[in-house]
Amino acid sequence: MATSRQIALPGGTVLNALEAGSGPALLMIPGWSQSAAEYGRNIEELAQGRRVIALDMRSHGASPDAVSGHRIQRLAMDLREAIDVLGLDRVDVLGHSMGSSVIWSYLDLFGEDRLRRLVIVDQAPMVAALPGWDAEARKSFGCLLPDVQSVAGFCDTVRATPTVEGTKEILRGMFTPDIPETDLNWIASENLKMPRAAAADLLFDHCLNDWRDVIVNTRLPALVIGGRKSIFSAESQEWIASVNPNARASIYEEHEGGSHFMFFENPRRFNAEVSAFLST
Repeated sequence: MATSRQIALPGGTVLNALEAGSGPALLMIPGWSQSAAEYGRNIEELAQGRRVIALDMRSHGASPDAVSGHRIQRLAMDLREAIDVLGLDRVDVLGHSMGSSVIWSYLDLFGEDRLRRLVIVDQAPMVAALPGWDAEARKSFGCLLPDVQSVAGFCDTVRATPTVEGTKEILRGMFTPDIPETDLNWIASENLKMPRAAAADLLFDHCLNDWRDVIVNTRLPALVIGGRKSIFSAESQEWIASVNPNARASIYEEHEGGSHFMFFENPRRFNAEVSAFLST
C-alpha cells in the first residue's frame, strides 16, 4: 500500500509524495492542477518490482501552497532537486499532460543526466497554436487552443471557477462520456486543492511553451501514450514518437478509455503496458 511522505527541497519548498514498492525507481508527475492521488489506480500495480514515487508538485494536491514558482521551468528544477534529495540515479520518469512538459523542461535544462526511460502521457508539443500555423500543423502538434490570445481567456475561466461544479465542466471534455459522475466530482475536488490564482498562472506559462526542439533531440527510450478521444490529437503523440528512434507510440481508442485520462479510465491496460516497457 502506498504511503505518504514529504520531500524537503533545498529552497524550502516541500513536496508531498505517495510511495510504494522497492527496486528501480519510477517517478510519476501528474498533470496541471492534478494530484498524485489520481494515480491511485496505478501505483500499487506499477510498484510490483520497482519503487514508485508519485509527486504532488508545488502547490498541487497535498503539497503545501508555495508563494511563487508556478511555471514549468521551476517545476523542472523541483524535479531535479527531488531526485537529488531522494538520492536517485538512472531513474524512470512518467509524466501525464503538463507532467510531460516538466520532463521536457528537465531535458532542456539538464539533458539526460540521471534519467533512464521516459513515459510521455498525452501532452502536445505546444498547447496553443503559433501564428501562421495551418490546420495540418495544429493537428500534428496537438494544439488544444487556436491561438495564443485564447490562452488568456482559458486562464481567466480557471481563476474565476473555484467550485467543484464549475471545475467539473472544465474537466469533463478530458474524459470519455463513460466517466462516472462520482469520479469526476472527486477529480474536480483534487484539482481545487491548488489555489485558483496559482493554477491560472501555471496554466498560462504551460500553454505558451513550445517543446518541439527538445523532443526532436531526445534519444532516451520512451513510451508515448495518447488517446483517440483526447483533447490532444493522436497524431501529435505519434509525431513525438516518430522523431525519436528509441520511442514508440501507443494510442487508446475511445472504447478503450482513450481520453486524456486513459491511465484512470483504463488502468489495466495502462499498468501492463508501462510495466512491460520499464522492465525491458
